[in-house]
Amino acid sequence: MPTALPARRAGVDEEVRPGVSRPGRSPALTSGVGRAAVRVGALTVCQAGLMTGLGLLITGPARDWWPLTVEDEVNEGFERIRTHALTSASLVGSGAGNTSTVVGITLLVCVGLVLLPRLPRWRETVFLAVAVSLQSLVFLVITESVDRTRPDVERLDASPPTSSYTSGHTGAATALYGGLAVLVLSRVRGPWRKVLGAVFLLIPLLVGVARLYRGMHHPTDVVGGLLNGGLSLLIVGRAVLADDYAAAPVPAGAADVAVAAAESRTEQPDRRTTGTTVVIVNPTVTGPAVRDTLRLVLAQHGRGAPVFAETTADDPGAGQAADAVREGAGLVVVCGGDGTVRTVADVLAGTGVALAVVPCGTGNLLARHLGLPLDPAEALHAALSGTPHRLDLGRLEGDGVPAAHFTAMSGAGLDAAMLEHTSERAKSAVGWPAYVAAGLRELRSPRTRLTVRLDDGPELRRSVRMVLLANIGTVQGGTALVPAARPDDGLLDLALYDPHGPAGWLRALRVLLRPSSAKGSKGDGSPVEFFTFRRAELRFDSPQPREMDGDPVGAGLRLTAEVVPGALTVLVPAGGA
Repeated sequence: MPTALPARRAGVDEEVRPGVSRPGRSPALTSGVGRAAVRVGALTVCQAGLMTGLGLLITGPARDWWPLTVEDEVNEGFERIRTHALTSASLVGSGAGNTSTVVGITLLVCVGLVLLPRLPRWRETVFLAVAVSLQSLVFLVITESVDRTRPDVERLDASPPTSSYTSGHTGAATALYGGLAVLVLSRVRGPWRKVLGAVFLLIPLLVGVARLYRGMHHPTDVVGGLLNGGLSLLIVGRAVLADDYAAAPVPAGAADVAVAAAESRTEQPDRRTTGTTVVIVNPTVTGPAVRDTLRLVLAQHGRGAPVFAETTADDPGAGQAADAVREGAGLVVVCGGDGTVRTVADVLAGTGVALAVVPCGTGNLLARHLGLPLDPAEALHAALSGTPHRLDLGRLEGDGVPAAHFTAMSGAGLDAAMLEHTSERAKSAVGWPAYVAAGLRELRSPRTRLTVRLDDGPELRRSVRMVLLANIGTVQGGTALVPAARPDDGLLDLALYDPHGPAGWLRALRVLLRPSSAKGSKGDGSPVEFFTFRRAELRFDSPQPREMDGDPVGAGLRLTAEVVPGALTVLVPAGGA
């Protein structure tokens, strides 16, 4: 197994000490900014060109095309339905997109993201501030390039000197409130987040309607504003918030800074995590640049000589983890997706060796539950700054499935079929939304009959489309498929899904938003049932696809799951788990 090169020591005292005023910050955590900025800048130029081109098309060759030919009728229709109440409501709606309102809310949210959480949310702050700013910049370019008069109706607001195309209010509202929706849906837990996200997404539409009602814009101006704000969110979000955010090359001299920072720390390492550090990496998702940043983070935390071990197709982590335990490792860092994390955790179960999770895959369910950032360097920094915590594991076996531990969730039926039919190419291209596309294709999969026995209770007969055995109940996007599942309660949770048609899936969604509505017997027609158990035996009437922590394990008729309380020691960031 290759080892990291020793950190250079020459000249540390003379050259590096002045830069070690912030021992809690690793130089690895600030890399990649320049490359991301260049990418955002180039795409923003393309956005400005696209939006300007559409404006010139609308005001030029396409002005006599449908639906542009009926836009005046739409504006006149809004003028005819004006009432005192609607005019007052439109003033409020239009005000939500005013420059002062957008700037004020953006500043308040950004300050809150930096000051209120235990760890500042810098990436989220940059995402929102840059998205709103770039939308405004592109808007100014558009209005200077496209000259379009405002609708020929009575206007309820003073006409600014800018072109009618695009709607600046709508674009600014899309960037701000759409950005808030993205942050709420991707970074916040709890069922209320979906309602709040939907409200944020609705506001730009209301602003657009208000601008039409008040006679300030043509319909295509509003559509242009929505598109302009949406493109800014997409460009900035992909560069700043994406799970596969890539690190830049390590800056020269960073190793010296990291070593000096570690020496300046006054606190002592936790005795439970002393000893050799072994970093197990999945080479398909962890490139050289990421490994270099991880070395720096480890050095900054006093672990300057880590041993790196790569997984292979034949050994996805078990052998490397076993070697680490046998050689007395005090800490194992695993860099990969859910499958790699599960394989390593399976070996570490019961050993007491601490595990630090660095998310580098598509799902990253355990990392998300622990509250770890999805940037690898930031995740490792947060874990090493946290404390050891004992987590439960599930132990699963069945016909054709050797006994093994899982960390997050296993299942059978629709869930496993979705994972089985999601291609690696799709996951690499779009990330976890690829699972959603595969899931939609599997919604019409047939149900099966199931016999369940929980602990020493009686056998239950059910028909199901999907079975989930959960140690952690939240999946990508913050969706809580098994809302009560916790990895440190000494129990596993079982969810049985059996919705019938579109109405059944809507009822299932309502159950997820209000889990207490799933209590009761199957006779009440609930599309979802939840149970807790220490041991569960499941027998299907027909072979079902099965999965363990996101990895298909083959179709079969039986599954047996039991909880192993406190089996895994994991480094958890402050405020996590």
